[in-house]
Amino acid sequence: MWYAITALDVPNSLAKRLAARPDHLARLQDLKADGRLLLAGPFPAVDASDPGELGFEGSLIVAEFNDIESARAWADDDPYRHAGVYAEVSVRPFKPVLP
Repeated sequence: MWYAITALDVPNSLAKRLAARPDHLARLQDLKADGRLLLAGPFPAVDASDPGELGFEGSLIVAEFNDIESARAWADDDPYRHAGVYAEVSVRPFKPVLP
C-alpha cells in the first residue's frame, strides 16, 4: 500500500535540514532503488522553487510500505526527525489515481 508522509518543520529549520540532508536523501534513494518511492520533496516557505534563506516549511513523501505501522516506523526514523527539523509528522494511506 502507498502512504503519504507529511511533515511540518520547526521554525528556522534550514540549518538543521542542510546538516541532515545527505542522510535523509540516502534513505529516499534506497526507497527509489527498491521501486517503492512515488515522489518526495519539500514545501518551500515562499512561492519559489529556491526559497533561499527562507528555507522550507515541511516535506511530502509518498512511498510504498507493507502496512501503516511500517510506514510510521520509517517516518519516525528519518534523519530530519532525529535532527529536530520536523515539528510533526503524519502518515496516511494514499491511493494514486493519476497519471
